[in-house]
Amino acid sequence: MRGSSFRSVKLPLMLMTLPFFALVVLFNYVPLFGWLMAFQNYFPGTSIVGQEFVGLKQFERILSDDQFLHALRNTLVLSLLGLITSPAPMVLALLLNEVRRLRFRKFVQTVSSFPNFISWIIVYSIFFSFFSVDEGAFNRLLLHLGLIDTPTDVLANSGIAWYFQTLVGMWKGLGWGAIIYLAALSGIDQELYEAARVDGAGRFREARHISLPGMMPTFVVLFILGIGNLLAGGGFEQMFTFMNPMVMDRLENLDTYTYKIGLQGLSFSYATAVGVMKSVVSIVLLLIANGVSKRINGRSIL
Repeated sequence: MRGSSFRSVKLPLMLMTLPFFALVVLFNYVPLFGWLMAFQNYFPGTSIVGQEFVGLKQFERILSDDQFLHALRNTLVLSLLGLITSPAPMVLALLLNEVRRLRFRKFVQTVSSFPNFISWIIVYSIFFSFFSVDEGAFNRLLLHLGLIDTPTDVLANSGIAWYFQTLVGMWKGLGWGAIIYLAALSGIDQELYEAARVDGAGRFREARHISLPGMMPTFVVLFILGIGNLLAGGGFEQMFTFMNPMVMDRLENLDTYTYKIGLQGLSFSYATAVGVMKSVVSIVLLLIANGVSKRINGRSIL
């Protein structure tokens, strides 16, 4: 009786998940059929099934494409800088957790997480208003203080483009990332803090020996996923929005390169081959990072 009643309750819940499962299959797995173009000399207007099959010709072209290697370099540098700054949300969450004034903590949390919900177009408008050469607040302030003689165009400076975009991405996602770590902190047993206070531990030792280890499983998961996204290189939206002819040599990543050769250059087969290679390499990196993490500290996501 108990087994039958359990199944009768479980069946409606499983049926409720079917629409979401269908959406995942429809939008994530059905489009994989388009990977067939990577092995063809695709020409739009006819069926994908009847296209000329060329084997691995498109992938061989990747290895000899200097523009692809250039975009790959930018992608790896931007992703590595993102991984280096990935502990920043955890540090912010740790600092917010130590704030005893609840209203001030909520205010800082709200203000810091707000940029996550702003589109990249608006983000670019904000940074343009601050760093533009003509009326930018940054240049006007430095000129007023006498620190510079002529305005400097930060948004067109290729020498700092990688680092500037890393800071922009961190500014946009810092507060939202901290929310994840604050959720991890809320799951820590409060008796651990009480026991630490009884033993005479201060707030710094509580943060070091209780809060920080409590956030490490979440950090490991996000870090592994970050390694899996190593070929994202800041993403398409950010790089495409901030890109201009002066910094294109530093900001063109694999996503913007695929867009350029695929939609602008109409080389659909080659663009698909680049996308396939990117996906396969990302999966391999994710599996390697997961295996290394599992071997070192026993934590993994798979």
